[in-house]
Amino acid sequence: MKTVGLVVNVEKLRSDPEVGRLAKDAVALLASRRVDVVVNEESARNLGIPELGVPAADLARRAEMLVVFGGDGTILRAARQAAPDGIPILGVNLGGFGFLAEVHDRAVDDALLRVLGGDYRVDERMMLQAQVCRGAGDRRKGEERVVRELLALNDVVVTKSGYARILRIRTEVNDDHLATHLADGLIVATPTGSTAYSLSAGGPILHPDLDAIVLTPICAHTLNARAVVLSGNEAITIRVEPTGAPSVLTVDGQEGEPLEPDDIVRVARAPCRTRLVRLGRTGFYRLLRTKLSWGGER
Repeated sequence: MKTVGLVVNVEKLRSDPEVGRLAKDAVALLASRRVDVVVNEESARNLGIPELGVPAADLARRAEMLVVFGGDGTILRAARQAAPDGIPILGVNLGGFGFLAEVHDRAVDDALLRVLGGDYRVDERMMLQAQVCRGAGDRRKGEERVVRELLALNDVVVTKSGYARILRIRTEVNDDHLATHLADGLIVATPTGSTAYSLSAGGPILHPDLDAIVLTPICAHTLNARAVVLSGNEAITIRVEPTGAPSVLTVDGQEGEPLEPDDIVRVARAPCRTRLVRLGRTGFYRLLRTKLSWGGER
């Protein structure tokens, strides 16, 4: 491995001096093994090593692996950048829940040495691709056109924006009408995202190895609305029917696109996958038990 990229959460870096020490120690260790290091530009300036800084969007193109210092949110952002180039990610948990991170702050040096020695495996995770299509509802505008395309590791969400009024959401699966919900929104989640927003909205937990997609209504105004698990091969079309309430598309709770009245959202499995570096043998069920405080040590 010749080049490693470091993604350091800037807010945590500014609020906790320990984060800066960990990042600098990682840079020093990698340099001692003759591995080139690049760091996201803003963090490199805050660490006092601006010569190593590159724009965050370029890190995945410059590195063979990303080491991400932060919580799940930082890892999600890095995943959307790294996945198209197939770059693996080693997550260092500086946050709270830490479902995606592999190591905790004090174990970084040992983790890096193991990776450099080839003692690791790669866990591949399904992603979603969302397209915002405009013009489909107005024949005078011609054929529909894709105005925004976004990747998601956790979820694609269509929800209301700014007003308290509910949305009327029509959902189709492979052009077959599944349901029309009066709700605050709809979550389209991967198995990885099944333990995130979808879980909070009452959706099921899926093992991350499953090839599946979860549709979970948000606060639907009917008691018979339920989450639905689909095959990972399905194509989903979401249309917000006019109710006077504006709506917005968001991915992983981080990037978004306001939706116009005639827009439709198309969601399907992405052509790329997130590659997460794994060092231990901690199983998914043990992780669930620990993170969700289900109790018991055995």
